[in-house]
Amino acid sequence: MSLRPGYGTNGLTDLRLDDALALLADLGYDGVGLTLDHMHLDPMAPELAARTRRVAGRLAELGLDVTVETGARYILDPRRKHGPTLLDPDPEGRAARTGLLVTAVRVAADLGAHAVHCFSGVTPDGTDPDTAWKRLEEAMGPVLDAAEAADIPLAIEPEPGHLVGDLAGFHELRRRLGDPEQLGLTLDIGHCQCLEPASPADCVRDAAPWLRHVQIEDMRRGVHEHLPFGDGEIDFPPVLDALAATGYQGLTVVELPRHSHAGPELARTSIEFLRALEGGA
Repeated sequence: MSLRPGYGTNGLTDLRLDDALALLADLGYDGVGLTLDHMHLDPMAPELAARTRRVAGRLAELGLDVTVETGARYILDPRRKHGPTLLDPDPEGRAARTGLLVTAVRVAADLGAHAVHCFSGVTPDGTDPDTAWKRLEEAMGPVLDAAEAADIPLAIEPEPGHLVGDLAGFHELRRRLGDPEQLGLTLDIGHCQCLEPASPADCVRDAAPWLRHVQIEDMRRGVHEHLPFGDGEIDFPPVLDALAATGYQGLTVVELPRHSHAGPELARTSIEFLRALEGGA
């Protein structure tokens, strides 16, 4: 396969991490999108460096590449989904998120990951856009510094409803930050179907210069719901053709975070779907 498929651990949360990695290797995946969370390489627990070394050894043993993802829902606050964000009104909250992302960069360096994924967060109620952008610029500074020092690309994901919610928002952030070399893009193919004016294949072509990480799943227009392949509206052959044409070498990670109850089966059917598409190309 010219595509290098991975599967996100946020869709395998009912499995121990070692079991999840073994499953993906057995199924023929090239890698894993590893979400740092309390059940999978907890970034907040003691002895992180030692635990990271063990995971790095297991990845090498299984021949799996890795992207570090940071979308754990309650890793910083057990009462607020994804809170606090880089846009939080509380400076200490913003600093906590920045600190988590700096830790993720260090973990990524120790794992030999090809990128660190992140997102901006939703603009808090009562916060004007200019204030939100200024908070984001400030909070991203130490993360970009850490990424540059570690030589790890930072791949921000436009997330529906967030301040950086689409490709236009990604380009606005790059402009405001002075077009830093270390800041790239996580492109979620489903999000392109959900809300971008261009087709998913055109989004891939437009995003090619900044592409550092790809997530993939099915989705419907106007509905932000991650779906198994075949349950949405995406025409996938043109998307895979566009990805191949970009020369992108990173992982393309299946993201089904609300389907962990069926994770092992969906991991199997997802790679079979992608193989069948490439076999028919």
